Amino acid sequence: MASEIFLVDNGSLRPQSILSLRHLAAALSERIGEPVQPVSLLHSDRVPAEALEGVPARTLEPTLRERAAAGTRHFRIVPLFFGPSRALTDYLPERVAALSQHFPKLDVQVAPPLVTPERGHDPRLAHILAESVQAVDHYPATRVILVDHGSPAPEVAQVRNYVAGQLSILLQGRVAGVVPASMERRPGEAHRFNEPLLETLLARPPFNHGRVVIAMMFLQPGRHAGPDGDVARICAEAEARHPALKTVMTPLVGAHPLLPEILADRLAVIHPPPAAPDATPPP
Repeated sequence: MASEIFLVDNGSLRPQSILSLRHLAAALSERIGEPVQPVSLLHSDRVPAEALEGVPARTLEPTLRERAAAGTRHFRIVPLFFGPSRALTDYLPERVAALSQHFPKLDVQVAPPLVTPERGHDPRLAHILAESVQAVDHYPATRVILVDHGSPAPEVAQVRNYVAGQLSILLQGRVAGVVPASMERRPGEAHRFNEPLLETLLARPPFNHGRVVIAMMFLQPGRHAGPDGDVARICAEAEARHPALKTVMTPLVGAHPLLPEILADRLAVIHPPPAAPDATPPP
């Protein structure tokens, strides 16, 4: 049963994010020995092709519609998401259901996200973050803040907290401590699970002085995680208010060579690799 494989992120208006997705799709394709197409849920098709090495970006729903109209019915989606974002649990199923009205035999399967505690202990993402922390800092008195974007879904915040716990164990004795934080949150008591905010932590002891490593739980550069992004701005403003504070941001998770291995394992849940040929010579 032939199927097409898509590596899917949320989407961005920043060219560097789209190019990063393409690079990661190529790395995953090389690892599994099958073509992997980089596609975003939203936004990316608005970026001019001339900013993307002349190749337009694609978004998922039009791509599925086009390929289904051409006769393909089986699709495997590898989500480039840390946890069960609403984009995966709500938006994506809604769009697939709408397409199924026009293509009744459409078969779209979605692999688990990067962090799936219910499937068993997997410390590899935390190992990526631990390596990134140690690459930028070697001082045992350093405090570490693991920061993600923030989400309207409490399950995503739980994933961040889970990874922070893993990271704390891996860095035990090497740093002064690890705490989770969000870059931003929606207003209202209902979204308090995103607390603490990065800005809040950097304004109070013990995080408003000394060296603080910002462990970036972000996959790709863009409006939030780029060198001039929101996280960098929050850190720069905190340092301006607190001259004794020095923040250091880690590299992004998407640049780490271990990530394609994790993605391949997630894909294998819904798309097992082909069996190795029998090497036994004929009688």
